[in-house]
Amino acid sequence: MVFRPNELHPTRSNRDLYGWEMRAHRKRAGDMSLDQLTNVLDGFSKSHLARVERAASMPCARLSQALDAAFGTDGTFGRLYELARKEKFPGKYRRAADLERRASVIEEYASATVPGLLQTPALARRSLKAGHPHASVAEIDDMLNARLDRQKRLDSASAPRCWFILDEAVLRRPVGGSAVMLPQLRALADDRRSHVTLQVLPFLVGEHAEMGGSLMIYSVPGAPQVAWVEGSHSGQIIDDAEGVAARRESYDLLRAQALSPRESRAVIRAVMEEY
Repeated sequence: MVFRPNELHPTRSNRDLYGWEMRAHRKRAGDMSLDQLTNVLDGFSKSHLARVERAASMPCARLSQALDAAFGTDGTFGRLYELARKEKFPGKYRRAADLERRASVIEEYASATVPGLLQTPALARRSLKAGHPHASVAEIDDMLNARLDRQKRLDSASAPRCWFILDEAVLRRPVGGSAVMLPQLRALADDRRSHVTLQVLPFLVGEHAEMGGSLMIYSVPGAPQVAWVEGSHSGQIIDDAEGVAARRESYDLLRAQALSPRESRAVIRAVMEEY
């Protein structure tokens, strides 16, 4: 089988343009492979370079300086990095982020971890590091700042109506241990935001249609509802009427099976005692 590298889309985002230029300069330099490039650059693995090239990982300043030195590009990659770092979300998540920003109602089911809109900074950092084990400290900082910026809308004058259903596993998975989980659970138990409703889906419910992933449904004024389903390393927009209707039914069933908001807060406080 002939190997074909992933197609790059330089016009999709600045991060994609960075990766496209990186591959283009490799090819101009005698069709240099990523293995050969790792020998030229100090301290960057092949897997990391591959992620940057396909826009799956954010480049950093040190890599940009090293690429400019290796290819003699007189600061080109440094300038591309300054553009790329201003984009908070990779291309595949940008539409979901835009929907979240414009939605008047956000409904979310989380199966594995606390939704990003509700995470404390400590839990967000641990979650991001677990999901991006090869990312630099600067990359994690950029992702953390983007996540915390998203949360500001929940306390703004235009805050959306939010409904969160958390699988019981979300509460019991000790991300960062008690030092991280106790403040996080305390924040979840706080019911001072009248526009935010939280329910817990207990283990006793058993199997259901959304096991193993997360589901968001966005209601944007003047537009049809859109669903977003997400796994650990991928996400998909669902905007066809039939697909959205199926996800709408799944979410409504989960809401019916979940504990009431009052019972859910009691469960959260009980789990806090266990920590």
